[in-house]
Amino acid sequence: MPTEDFFPLRTSLRLDNHSYSPTVRKMVAEAMGQLRSAEQATFALKLAKIPISSRHVQRLAQEIGNEMAHQRDDQVIQQRRRELPVRVSATPEVVAVEVDGGRLRTRAQGCGPGVHEVQGKEEKVAALMTLKSPTFEHDPQSEPPPSFLQPRRVRRLVTQMKGLAGRTRRIVRKTHRIFRNTQSKKRNRRPNRHRLNRLRRRRRWTTPVVPSDWCTCVASMSCSDQFGPMMAAEAQERDFYRAPRKAFVGDGAEYNWSIHRGYFADFEPITDFLHALCYVYLAAWAESDTEAQQWSLYETWLRACWQGRVSDVIAELEGVQQRVGMPPDGEELDKKDPRRLVSEALSYLGNNQRRMDYPRYRREGLPITSSWVESLVGDFNARVKSRQQFWNRPKGPEPILQRAAVLSEDERLDRFFAQRPGNPRRGRKAA
Repeated sequence: MPTEDFFPLRTSLRLDNHSYSPTVRKMVAEAMGQLRSAEQATFALKLAKIPISSRHVQRLAQEIGNEMAHQRDDQVIQQRRRELPVRVSATPEVVAVEVDGGRLRTRAQGCGPGVHEVQGKEEKVAALMTLKSPTFEHDPQSEPPPSFLQPRRVRRLVTQMKGLAGRTRRIVRKTHRIFRNTQSKKRNRRPNRHRLNRLRRRRRWTTPVVPSDWCTCVASMSCSDQFGPMMAAEAQERDFYRAPRKAFVGDGAEYNWSIHRGYFADFEPITDFLHALCYVYLAAWAESDTEAQQWSLYETWLRACWQGRVSDVIAELEGVQQRVGMPPDGEELDKKDPRRLVSEALSYLGNNQRRMDYPRYRREGLPITSSWVESLVGDFNARVKSRQQFWNRPKGPEPILQRAAVLSEDERLDRFFAQRPGNPRRGRKAA
């Protein structure tokens, strides 16, 4: 008869020292990766007739996270040794890797109850996607989409991406009024017919890139030197390196391109177009005196960037910089200062010009925005970022790997618990 502490079938049943089945452990990991707190995860498990305390749920999630981190680190080592096997049956035709970062709040560990030494830290998130997109002999969309030429939408986009809410609201309220007045003569007096025509015009614009049909993600609080190998291991498992068409999309941050140079050198580097739009938008308002001229200049520069004529915009911005003045050396200018806005736009476009050949990217069926990964960052922040959440340094959020597994479309948790070995012995509390 088996004793209380030893049972040989525990290994084949994949039971661990807590005597929970793989199904229960997977439910704990999913609840912690999907819901905002351990209390909510505990309540969800209680509804499933699994009575586990919130403290115990946290311990189980931490153990699962540590095991997943060890597995990820082993895969990184295998990839560096060229020993990591491919786990897909066919090499994808078109792939894209996008990387971005979010901000969350951390606290010092081991300082007693409460929150001590609060610091903002960056979480890095990468999206790895397979796409289905054709190639074109000519640029399939030589004109920018209508949404980039509508003041209210542009205002909302710049406000969200650049965080200059007060200024951009004032700017675009004026430009929206001007835009509305200049377009009033062209409007059809019958609103229903006008709305139908507007919807038809919107339907005529379609992006050449079909949405992703399989996306997985990698997330970590590590630095870029450690995060790059994690991305490379995921790309190797999905056989990205042998794909005929490959894109690496980033927002212009230097660490993104260091990862590209180190681990994705044969991927086409692409600067996110939406970030370029924001810089051009704000620089246009630093140049002109009237609102109508400002909006007209924004449209001109936006169209030039969309069509790959970034050098023309840079040449005009250099003249604008001479007119508004150069930023003083060693002086921190206000975020709304025209000298700073123009200087930042010049720096951004100059540093990324070689990665802004958007007509060629569209002809090759590659994405030109990092919208997928930015959406993923929002999904991560929904779990790990709030006014009441402070994560211990240096590890950061314990459920970040569970969150990545839940958001990935490769049944990662199912595979992890199917391969997770059991333990023939059950742990006992110390006497």
